[in-house]
Amino acid sequence: MRGMSRRALLAGSAAGASAALLATAPTAAAKPRAAELKKAAATCASYRAQYHFTVPDQWKNDPQRPIWIDGEYHYYYLYNPDYLAGGTTTGTAWRLATSTDLVSFTDRGIAVPKDTTPNGDVWSGSAVIDTDNTAGFGAGAVIVLATMAPDEVTQAQYLYYSTDRGRTFTPHGTAPVLPNPGVRDFRDPKVIRDEERGRWVMTLAENDKVGFYHSTDLKSWTYVSGFVRGGIGVLECPDLFRITAADGTAKWVLGVSANGKGSGRPNTYAYWTGSFDGTAFTADGADPQWLDHGWDWYGAVTFDKHRSDGSVDPSVRYAIGWLNNWDYANITPTIDCDGFNGTDSIVRETTLKRGSDGTYHLASQPVAALHDHVSRTVNLGDLEVTGTRVLDYRGTAYEVTCEITWDQLTGAGLQLRRSPDGSRHVDAGIYGDYAFLNRRPTVNPDATGRWQESHSPFDPSARTVQLRILVDRTSVEMFVGDGRYVHSSEVFPYLIDTGLALFAIDGTAVFRNTVIREFAV
Repeated sequence: MRGMSRRALLAGSAAGASAALLATAPTAAAKPRAAELKKAAATCASYRAQYHFTVPDQWKNDPQRPIWIDGEYHYYYLYNPDYLAGGTTTGTAWRLATSTDLVSFTDRGIAVPKDTTPNGDVWSGSAVIDTDNTAGFGAGAVIVLATMAPDEVTQAQYLYYSTDRGRTFTPHGTAPVLPNPGVRDFRDPKVIRDEERGRWVMTLAENDKVGFYHSTDLKSWTYVSGFVRGGIGVLECPDLFRITAADGTAKWVLGVSANGKGSGRPNTYAYWTGSFDGTAFTADGADPQWLDHGWDWYGAVTFDKHRSDGSVDPSVRYAIGWLNNWDYANITPTIDCDGFNGTDSIVRETTLKRGSDGTYHLASQPVAALHDHVSRTVNLGDLEVTGTRVLDYRGTAYEVTCEITWDQLTGAGLQLRRSPDGSRHVDAGIYGDYAFLNRRPTVNPDATGRWQESHSPFDPSARTVQLRILVDRTSVEMFVGDGRYVHSSEVFPYLIDTGLALFAIDGTAVFRNTVIREFAV
């Protein structure tokens, strides 16, 4: 794997900033050990996110769909406690964090351990609450179906169960509940309850196909259909849910994490709206839509929004993604400065909306509870901009919102995390007929130079655009308009790069109701 050296990204001072160079990323065997990390941490400032979820230490990747137990969301995620050791013990367990508002989380430690059976480590899957004791482990037992590969090649699905409300799990023997039928890609089971038909439904990632399976007891599964789509790489982490739009229309949504970069599309979360009859999914159209157009929103999951009384809101689906990319997953300054590698996106509230053409799409906004964590607000009002206007604000973690209006121009937007001399920044805004997030002018993990600026469609005839941008120490997430188009990308600005500027190209723009908010979590 090639990329930017982790050591070149320390950047805790001006001296560090001047030393950043492109180089070969360290191999797994070269990962720094604990003593080295402690020494390094004493000499550099922290890159840990201010208000995004981060793993306490070591490594995290795929989120696992959170479940609601006793008034709390139980958020499991893939965690490797041996990541920094560089030894022979590798692979992931499931670690647990709980939250009541999906902004502030409490770490609960490892819930599903690895290497406690001959099957080794535990990959992605899903947890469900077995309310009716269909599996025989007791009413209300929490059941995990997850992929394991005992020989590191043959992927199959295994069951773990919990009788202490999802805090600790026990393996259900050592045999798979869904053996591999002789294929290479056979992973990431996502299970939902089909109450209407009294059975469980599993979606499974099988290369360019999502397989559908039925079970009455979570322990034996029958294949019933497949949804095949090529051209966007190997499909991973399937997702299936029902959601209701404001006009009363209900749609089923099938989502996958997919790499569409080869065809000029994102490598984030692709989805199709359609119908599901309990056995097969029928898409409204052949081409997928994308829940994120940036470079770093992978392994994403959606999950139920529960009201205060525990009931489910059918009109909203929460979503969270891993803020990283397998092309450069091991390259981050947080390893040296903070001893961890693993940051998530902000949790989103996702809704179903009907477009002007009559088709339906998902739209997202940051979780509403973020409002409860505001520690400082800077209201800048309306600002007229021709060319570049540097604002009197400094920060490394904040949210900025504005509505940009104009009569005639080519492009407009913001320079985020701007260096004192103006040479480094992250650009976000619109240009011609697209919205964009451009990380090229700052330090970022893509050494190829190919995955620097992300695009999504934009209608310039509107002459207005609303932007809501979340900036944290190693990420930028831009929500455009109603949130149909979102761009999430990992960036590593030097910690001395704290400036903010507005720009307009070939014309004058007014940035209306410009507000900056900082958060304490």
